[in-house]
Amino acid sequence: MKKIYILFITVISTFTVQAQVSFGNMQNQISRGKDGINVFDVQKDDREFKGLSIDLGGAFNMDFQATNSFNDQPANSTTTTTNGGTTTVRTITGYRLMNTENNFTLPGADLYLGAQLFDGVRVNLDVYLASRHHNDAYVKGGYLQIDKLDFIKKDFLADVMKYATIKIGQMENNFGDAHFRGSDNGNTIRNAFVGNNIMYSFTTEMGMEVYYNRSGWVSMLGVTNGNLNQSNEEVFYTTGPNTNTTHSPSILAKFGYDKQVSPDLRIRLTGSYYHNANLGNANIYSANRSGFGYWGILNNNAYTNTVTRTDANGNVTITNTDVPTSFSKTSTPEATFNPNFKNWATTYMINPFVKYKGLEFFGTIELASGGDKAGTDDKRTANQYATELIYRFGKTEQFYLGGKYNTVSGKLSNADAKEVTVDKFEASAGWFMTKNILAKLNYVNQNYKNYSQFVGNPATGNANNFYGGKFNGLVFEAVIAF
Repeated sequence: MKKIYILFITVISTFTVQAQVSFGNMQNQISRGKDGINVFDVQKDDREFKGLSIDLGGAFNMDFQATNSFNDQPANSTTTTTNGGTTTVRTITGYRLMNTENNFTLPGADLYLGAQLFDGVRVNLDVYLASRHHNDAYVKGGYLQIDKLDFIKKDFLADVMKYATIKIGQMENNFGDAHFRGSDNGNTIRNAFVGNNIMYSFTTEMGMEVYYNRSGWVSMLGVTNGNLNQSNEEVFYTTGPNTNTTHSPSILAKFGYDKQVSPDLRIRLTGSYYHNANLGNANIYSANRSGFGYWGILNNNAYTNTVTRTDANGNVTITNTDVPTSFSKTSTPEATFNPNFKNWATTYMINPFVKYKGLEFFGTIELASGGDKAGTDDKRTANQYATELIYRFGKTEQFYLGGKYNTVSGKLSNADAKEVTVDKFEASAGWFMTKNILAKLNYVNQNYKNYSQFVGNPATGNANNFYGGKFNGLVFEAVIAF
């Protein structure tokens, strides 16, 4: 946090010393408030460059959560398994889900710093000031955005750069359109609901993205180094028949059509692609370190797991395990689904968007596949479908009502007999008090199907909190973003 204060003081000092520096005269910047909703990818504007300019912004939210969790686990249970002459008796005692209070969750806060460095060239830095994943402020990412190449020569490739944009840095990588409508730590103003998609594709790898948007056609091609945390240390890979011997770049691509057909009607359809041929863990579904959504969901209180083994000779071994609570104040968002692909990952996403007057529809079709487990390239899949229907009304569309249905299905391991399914319904009502202040009330009902009763070893494993799991309730959220 101290470093952030020093940086802020340095920016102010620069402004004081150099009178020619201005504030807020940024080119091609998407609004962080209401005007940024339904703006995807990048945008071009005709704002005149007037010298070095500083951008300073922020986002803050507060959630009051009143939800309840349920599952089908009994408080006490006993199972008996016989294998090779050894009988194993597992006894679970004192199990129950943690009760969550109707109370405020940890607020999220973001800081945005940027500068217009040259005509068509700006830099941006996103900082998480307060988030659940870290105790201290940390940088989410930063990038250089280039919309003109005049720093090489006046009007250099001007006919190309009129439609092209280049982004370079460690930044929120642009896979699909859904993340433009999602919550991101303190900034939840673009999300009409409280939760993101159950299987949320979000990562911040080091790389470059090149956009070319013309006559309604939108396109993007990107590449990253495939790493979330940057380091040049030697990497050791899991042994196995198909073990990785290298860490490959991630390839991203997007192509689609976006057109304001009439003053009342806008249509957009995009297809996106993500692929990494060699990796340890698929960041695309595990890197949402902050996010935002529902907290304290389906966590157990402490309980005891006693395992008694009797071998063929009658020898008895008893193991008592005190299982701690699964609740963590620094965990990533609960109520999400991570397919946990290893070795490789490929994902396709299709996003249709239609807005007619105040009525808008947004959909997600996401077909994901990857390595079943570390050390093997065996394919495993997970598929996600989501639909949002929102009606915005009022003189400036400052009010809205919305509904969303989201479902994900896939095996957690190829060895499993059945696919698991998680589905969610959300209904929300919101009021933009100003373009930068939003209050919303959200109802959620989420269900878990076909999860096994126990995790790990079928004979000795602990109770699975998702067995017959579900949660529902209300969340009131207030957010400021500028």
